[in-house]
Amino acid sequence: MDVFSEVPYLGNPLAVVVDAEGLSAEAMQHFANWTNLSETTFLLPPTHPQADYKVRIFTGSEEFPFAGHPTLGSAHTWLQAGGMPKSEGVLVQECGAGLVRVKHDAGRLAFAAPPLTRFGPVEDDIRSQLAAALQLPEDALLDASWLVNGPTWIGVLLGSAEQVLAIEPDLVAMGDLKVGVIGPHEPGSGVDFEVRTFIPGDAMVEDPVTGSFNAGAAQWLIGSGRAPDEYVAAQGSVLGRSGRIHVKAEDGEIWVGGASATCIEGTVLL
Repeated sequence: MDVFSEVPYLGNPLAVVVDAEGLSAEAMQHFANWTNLSETTFLLPPTHPQADYKVRIFTGSEEFPFAGHPTLGSAHTWLQAGGMPKSEGVLVQECGAGLVRVKHDAGRLAFAAPPLTRFGPVEDDIRSQLAAALQLPEDALLDASWLVNGPTWIGVLLGSAEQVLAIEPDLVAMGDLKVGVIGPHEPGSGVDFEVRTFIPGDAMVEDPVTGSFNAGAAQWLIGSGRAPDEYVAAQGSVLGRSGRIHVKAEDGEIWVGGASATCIEGTVLL
């Protein structure tokens, strides 16, 4: 799958194993490591009565309770494979973080952002570490907050998209922090924010497009009045990608959407 891009092969790739019933966690982890993608997911029958299907999400080294582009790509694949939601217009995904609703919105799938399990300003020593890792003066970090919704993200707000695009991270200084950086574009740019996310120690240090971070960032920025109730973020620009994340606050919920496309179909021998 390719997720978060209107043009196939310019978003974030995802492997989805449709018929994963009977596979052990060890077999799933081994295959996810072999694909060498940021995430690989496995579709299973639901165990919760309200869920339409269950998904397990693996990076190359660990299982995640939730992740954004795997949610959209898995939902797209489940529907393409003939899945029929129990409720018209909304499907319910069961994952390690609980139940996540996914709906069609303006021709794209969008998921309801899960609640943040840790939220608030980072500690002073972490803020200093972030500034060193991003090779920026501390006063360039307008805000920095924990945004944990499965992955342990830290969000950093900069003053402009240009600052975000110019970052040359010091990954040694970053240590094991998972960092997402966001800054506003000038009005009329076609997109509202620029995003970059860094995952030191992972097979892919900079993620092309990151749904979980954008979900947390939307709750943070819309909740604090720094972003409008509806906006579009770009991500992956420095990697030659064209990720577009569509965010909308509606009836007290944050919905995070993007395009998905199937790029490769076949049989996996496991």
